[in-house]
Amino acid sequence: MGVCLCKCKENDHSVSTSNHDRRRRISSINIQSEDQPDWYMPGSGSNWWKSVPAKVVDNLVLDTLNVIGTLVENEEEPPEVLLKLHNIADQEYGWIQVVQSMVNVIPVEDPLGPAVITLLLDDCPLPNKEAVLRLSKLFTATQKNVTDKGNKSVRVQRNMSIVLGVLAEKLSGPSSVAILTPQTLSYLITNLEDCNSSVVTLFSIIALEKFAQTSENKATIMRELSKRERGNPLLVLEQRVGAEDLVDAQVGFCAQWCLDNLFVMEGRVFSYEKTDMSTVNAMLNTNDVSEYLKIAPDGLEARCDAYSFESVRCTFQVDSGVWYYETTILSCGVMQIGWATKNSKFLNHEGYGIGDDEC
Repeated sequence: MGVCLCKCKENDHSVSTSNHDRRRRISSINIQSEDQPDWYMPGSGSNWWKSVPAKVVDNLVLDTLNVIGTLVENEEEPPEVLLKLHNIADQEYGWIQVVQSMVNVIPVEDPLGPAVITLLLDDCPLPNKEAVLRLSKLFTATQKNVTDKGNKSVRVQRNMSIVLGVLAEKLSGPSSVAILTPQTLSYLITNLEDCNSSVVTLFSIIALEKFAQTSENKATIMRELSKRERGNPLLVLEQRVGAEDLVDAQVGFCAQWCLDNLFVMEGRVFSYEKTDMSTVNAMLNTNDVSEYLKIAPDGLEARCDAYSFESVRCTFQVDSGVWYYETTILSCGVMQIGWATKNSKFLNHEGYGIGDDEC
């Protein structure tokens, strides 16, 4: 999925900021390597990472957000600002500081925000269990303080949900179980209620999906969903499929996909069993797709919430003539849409897919 920015509706809780203003703000805090103090490099002392001011880490995160859209080639060297954050996050204290900065400063309205959070967490060293538990406690305290409906609350809640989802995906097994504390689970499921911002609800569903990759977590989540007084909230959210609001449409897609594939309920009819396919002549090929792509029941919609680069081909092959296709982009993020030959390789973990044919 992707969002067409010209059609994307303003979120009621977001602060409108032009790209020009954002670039000007970030460029004003850009820090050149020759001006850096010694604490940027691990060899400058045993506690070098504790000397990094929080404001500097915030600025580096925003710098990364600014330059990430300029990366084109898979083999490009990582930008210098990413290396600086990598050095800071190499220690437990620094890693927590980088994560907190991402949660606090990455704006909701930036289309590459979720991708940058995923990239930074994927690039930074894998945290140990103690660091994850410390972060979980910090998040629990934060969750109690973001009950207001202001812009900062939506930003923090969305970013926190993204971080939880990425960590659940990277730290499968006991570490993932340890992160999903009763407080965190209650927080994510509470975010599924109608009174919450749709963008917070969306990334809370995705976080629950990532946690469910561990079987123990999946069973825990299903028990908690079944105990809700008003019933499983995913059933209500599923009704947003095809909504005019682009974020609501994504919420509906993700809720439906989870009910069909993860949190299956007894007595509920699977979506593909009640989908009218009589007018569908070509669709996305479920037998010619990389492993983590989610495809709608009618085969006409796809979404990727994994940090890998997923791809799919269509069921309709053309060998001659003049052809065109149309797509509706529903979500923001990094994506490629194009023609693919049979020889194109889907190397999702290496970033190769549609649009990377060499012929």
